[in-house]
Amino acid sequence: MRLNLPRTLLVLALSAGASLAGCKREQPAQPAAPAADTPAAVTPATAAVDASLQDVTEHTADYIIGISYPPVASQYPLLAAELRQYADSARKELLEAAKGRAQAGSSAPYELVLPFTELHVSPTLVSVGVDGSSYTGGAHGAPLIARWVWLPQQNRLLRASDLVADAKGWEAISTLVREQLHTALSQRVDADELPPAERVEVLKNANRMIDDGTEPDPDHFSQFEPIVGGNGRIQSVRFVFAPYQVGPYSDGTQTVEVPSASLLPYIAPAFRGLFEGG
Repeated sequence: MRLNLPRTLLVLALSAGASLAGCKREQPAQPAAPAADTPAAVTPATAAVDASLQDVTEHTADYIIGISYPPVASQYPLLAAELRQYADSARKELLEAAKGRAQAGSSAPYELVLPFTELHVSPTLVSVGVDGSSYTGGAHGAPLIARWVWLPQQNRLLRASDLVADAKGWEAISTLVREQLHTALSQRVDADELPPAERVEVLKNANRMIDDGTEPDPDHFSQFEPIVGGNGRIQSVRFVFAPYQVGPYSDGTQTVEVPSASLLPYIAPAFRGLFEGG
């Protein structure tokens, strides 16, 4: 399974002749993004951050790299710095791995694809996502999934730990998300028409992954994207779970939308105005 890439990156990957359609790595190695301890608000020390972002296209016998940035990021230096840090970390890991590609016996070049996209842009809210991958040998590549939510008027990132600041809120959100994931899992397993004993075992293991990956802690819900209605207010929040967090690689990236009416009682007062009914 390959990602849908921007045309320039797709042409690059195809021209390289890399036959990676079925070659992907087993374990994900996500760059840190965004780090919970990174200062959220602008300070004198960070006010002059370089906002310039340049797409990256590299092709050698050992590796292929394609990184494309969203135009909106250049308007916000601190957001641009977050995206560049994520991409630089992923690129560094790939280049380190590529040094040993020949010794590892890989016939295909290693590959990093990071297509950053604008998910929402408005004067009050900007969200950016990346659904990329890093292939460094093995059966399949590591999915690189991340989201950033930027508040232009406050010049800061909105993190999950800011959005919901107390344990009670995360317990409620965890319950809501688990219910949807368990239901979707049961429907998928039913569609497979497995023998009863196998069905029980599959559900047992998969349900455990869901519960482990959605414990009531903001770290488990750090990747999210606001869904904005026609009135400019957030009508729901889509929580994004990369492969392996709440299911096996074969289940892909999973998402759960929680409506604002369910979230609003737990949203920190400073951000309630962003939501419908807030």
